[in-house]
Amino acid sequence: MNILLTGRYGQVGWELQRTLLPLGRVHALGHRELDLADAAAVRRKLDELRPDVIVNAAAYTAVDKAEGEQDLAHAVNAAAPALLAQEAARRGALLIHYSTDYVFDGAKAAPYVETDQTNPLGAYGRSKLTGEKGIRAAGADHLIFRTSWVYAARGANFLRTILRLAAEREELRIVADQVGAPTWARLIAEATAHALKQAQQERRSGKFESGLFHLAAAGETSWHGFASAIVAGRSGLRVKAVTPITTADYPLPAPRPANSRLNTDAFRARFGLALPAWETCLRLCLEEIPQ
Repeated sequence: MNILLTGRYGQVGWELQRTLLPLGRVHALGHRELDLADAAAVRRKLDELRPDVIVNAAAYTAVDKAEGEQDLAHAVNAAAPALLAQEAARRGALLIHYSTDYVFDGAKAAPYVETDQTNPLGAYGRSKLTGEKGIRAAGADHLIFRTSWVYAARGANFLRTILRLAAEREELRIVADQVGAPTWARLIAEATAHALKQAQQERRSGKFESGLFHLAAAGETSWHGFASAIVAGRSGLRVKAVTPITTADYPLPAPRPANSRLNTDAFRARFGLALPAWETCLRLCLEEIPQ
């Protein structure tokens, strides 16, 4: 299997480089090697590599900056996935793409299912939703995985930020009225490899169906609960208190959904994989970060 992986420098892309290796030859590219906004360059690279599978882990993820950089967010999160899907359709390749809980407005009382009405609150969510629609319109074999609250042992993310601040400050004030499931980038990568292997078997037997699935760790917590668990799982920190605050107490340029919970029953039914609890993943991730 010949696999093109984009977004190699991101949290999920970094983990995918390892999990995809047993499945075939992986060509891992980042923005330094391939500008996804350059359609001609994308087509040339696809002509060169002739992938059977395209795994698009590239994304513009700066939620607040997206409010002032909407054209850039659209180019990376909407136009590029649509182009990759069009090229996948033309070449008979499978496209795997990642989306986000931010396509929802958070007003639902229960975890979101794939068929719930979307209503993104900000530019980032709108760009990701447009990307989903562009992929479906292209007619390529595809799997779209919506995930939430992604973190990893490397890169810029909530986990790393909390560890840094907890080493510097005696009190952390963290939003407690937004709820979701922190999801380890490695879990996403390992679940993707499992799904990809099954999808290729289905394609060979003529039984494959494209689809959109929620992929997030099991359970739920608030940002405050997540921060508290991070602090509790680490010794030698300066912090003495993790104080809950409201979203209104910490205003940001881009609004966030109060409910980011994603129901993953459809993923489990399709791929036969039970996703572990967020607490378990957090513990394993913390073990990889030196004290």
